[in-house]
Amino acid sequence: MSARDAYVTGIGQSQVGMRIERHPMLLTVDAIKEALDDAGLAIGDIDGVASYPGKAAQPPGFSPVGSEELIDALRIKARWYTAGFEIMAQLGSVIDAAGAIATGRARHVLCFRTVYEAAAAARPQDYPPARGGAAEGFMQWMMPFDAYSPANWTAQYAMRHIKKYGLTREQLAQIAITDRAHAALNPRALVREPITMDDYMGARMISDPLCLYDCDRYTDASTVLILSAGDALGDVKSTPIRLAASAYAVDRHSWDQAELMASYATGAELWRSTDYRPKDVDTVQLYDGFSFQAITWLEGLGFCRLGEGGDFIDGGHRIALDGELPMNTFGGQIGAGRLHGFGFAHEAVVQLRGQGGTRQIAGDPRVAVATSGGGPLATALLLARD
Repeated sequence: MSARDAYVTGIGQSQVGMRIERHPMLLTVDAIKEALDDAGLAIGDIDGVASYPGKAAQPPGFSPVGSEELIDALRIKARWYTAGFEIMAQLGSVIDAAGAIATGRARHVLCFRTVYEAAAAARPQDYPPARGGAAEGFMQWMMPFDAYSPANWTAQYAMRHIKKYGLTREQLAQIAITDRAHAALNPRALVREPITMDDYMGARMISDPLCLYDCDRYTDASTVLILSAGDALGDVKSTPIRLAASAYAVDRHSWDQAELMASYATGAELWRSTDYRPKDVDTVQLYDGFSFQAITWLEGLGFCRLGEGGDFIDGGHRIALDGELPMNTFGGQIGAGRLHGFGFAHEAVVQLRGQGGTRQIAGDPRVAVATSGGGPLATALLLARD
C-alpha cells in the first residue's frame, strides 16, 4: 500500500427518479451523507471536491450543482477542488481527484455528479431552455444535417458495425435486455420491468439502428464517491477499494469523422499502467448511454477483438449476472437511470465489497472495470480489492 494511492472509501446515492421535486442541492447532500456514513467520515474530514462538469445552466438540469456552491453550502475546508467541461468524460473528475491525492494536495476528496434533467424538463419556468440562435461549436456541423442528438451521432458508428462487421439488432438487443433484467434486482433502479426480444424489436426507432430501448432517459439523482489517500485509511471504517489504474485517450476531440470512438484508445491505454489483464476482471460496468457504446468498450478493453462485440454478447449469456463477465449488474443507464457515468463506479465498488444483495455476482470478485463516455470522450477506471 502506498501513502499516495487513492482508494474509494465511501459511496452514496440519492433517490433516483423522474421529475423529483426535491431540490438538486438537497439530492446532492443526501448522497454525500450516505457516502460519509459509509466511509465513517465527517464533513470536516473532506479537504477536496471534484465534479463534472461544474454548474451549468444549459442544457437545463444537466449540471445544476457546482463544486464551489457545494463547498459554500457545507462549509467544506477544501485545500483543492475542480470541475469543468473540458475533461475526458465524467469519471475524469475521479482521476483528477486521484492526482490530487498522489501529489499530497488532499487526503479525502468528495467526487459527485448530480443530474436533474427530467425535473428541469417538467419545470421550464424554473429551468428555462436556451433561446434559439446560431449554432456554435461542433453543433454548427451537425444541425444542418438534422443530427441534433448523440443518438444520431452514435447510430452512425453502430450502423457501420452492422455493415462492416455483421452486428445484428438481435445482438445489440442483448445490452438492453441484460440491463433491464439486472435493473429488476436493483431497488433504486429507475426502470425495474424486464423486456423481451419481442419488446425490443417492436419498439419505435429513434435513429437507425438504435430504438427506444437502446437509449437511456433523463433522470434526477446524485451519486457520490469519496476517494482517500492510502495513509488516511485509518480514518475510515469501510472496505477500501483501490484505484489500481485509470486511463483516458482520444484520437479526435469531435464526434465528426472520428474513425473509432475514444473507448478504443482508452481501453488499450488502461492496460499499459497495470499488471492486471482483461482475464483478471470479474465484472465490468460499461457506459451505455446508448447500448452500442457498451459494445465498443468490450472491444476497446480487449475482451474481444474489433468487430467481434456482437458475437461476444450473442444470446446474452456471457454478460448475464451468472455469466463469465457480468456486465452492468445494477442495470446500467438504460435500466438504473442516467446517472451520467458515476453509477458505474458506484456499482463496481458495491460488487467488489459483496454488497449487491440479490444482484451480487457469485464468487469473490476482486477486480472491476468502470467506464464513462463514448464518442470523443472516454474514461476507464480499474478498481481492485486488495
